[in-house]
Amino acid sequence: MTQSRAAVITAHNQPLEIQSLPIPDLDPGAVLVRIEASTLCGTDVHRWHGPLGGGDSLPIVTGHEPCGFVEAMNGERKDILGNPLKVGDRVVWSYVACGQCYWCTVAQQPCICPGRASWGHNRSDQFPYLLGSVSQYMYVPAPCHFIKVPETVTSASAAASACAYRTIMHGFDKLGAIKSHETVVIQGSGPLGNFATAVARDHGAKQVLVIGAPAARLEVTKRMGADAVLNLEEVTDAKDRQAWVLDHTDGRGADVVFQTATGAATPEGLTLLRRGGRFMNIGAGGTGNIPVNGLPYEMTFHTILSGEPRHWLQAIDFLSTRKDRYPFEEMITASYKLDQVNEALEAMASFKVVKAVIYPHQ
Repeated sequence: MTQSRAAVITAHNQPLEIQSLPIPDLDPGAVLVRIEASTLCGTDVHRWHGPLGGGDSLPIVTGHEPCGFVEAMNGERKDILGNPLKVGDRVVWSYVACGQCYWCTVAQQPCICPGRASWGHNRSDQFPYLLGSVSQYMYVPAPCHFIKVPETVTSASAAASACAYRTIMHGFDKLGAIKSHETVVIQGSGPLGNFATAVARDHGAKQVLVIGAPAARLEVTKRMGADAVLNLEEVTDAKDRQAWVLDHTDGRGADVVFQTATGAATPEGLTLLRRGGRFMNIGAGGTGNIPVNGLPYEMTFHTILSGEPRHWLQAIDFLSTRKDRYPFEEMITASYKLDQVNEALEAMASFKVVKAVIYPHQ
């Protein structure tokens, strides 16, 4: 075994190519994983459309949401809980921070480490080649933390935990406790919004209100624990959406708003928040101007990026222990083979699916 078939972006807005890439020798501490499932998200679509940011360049193996089996290791490894890692373990794994900069050591904010490494945007013609998850095999650098996936969690859901779900766990971690009298409003009914719905419900919110689209996604949202949903394709005036939230909160507005859709939704989200409320800004892409004199009094505004290693663990534990309460598998609405990657990306780009999964070995 010297080669891995992988989906490679060679030009923006052009069909991805299935290429055979070399499987590299493992550096000390590095691990080779046989990818069982790779889910896709909006970031994969953005990178396909381009341009890439931060000096990234093509070609790249797409995908950053992997789950797979340990194929080989260079040296002994342990998982995040200190248990020995062995060949055959089914795992997800964290991103890499440098561990030495100000943000890692003093601020303890490794998610914004300038030297932080993630997947799905690394050149596939340079060592170690396989740093994207829509591939038969993936190279995992030594500094990554591994989380073993229990039998109760499917590989598709575990893969989704490696992006959308761990980001939501990070958001709730930073937000703090949800009190039993509080109303949570969530903007967006994609994977981020639907998982946030389940976590808000699980954390004891009095009511969870979701504004999103299209209708098919909102049906999943209801089953994930939303008390009420509003289809923004049907209610197109932002003032009517604000009135809907006020009607559900005795005229105060939401205690907590989670923006999980796009940055362009943030200004509207702030109009849904009560005075003194908490706003969590997660959804990326798009921009919106926020008038300072329009902010609620005494509000708290949070922004987050990605997650820290513990958030991968929290997401996997949530999936495992709440599988009988929430239909997580309904979030994975379509599956594809590696050769169907272009079809999968088109479905994601057109919002035909909530979450697509690719099985590279089928």
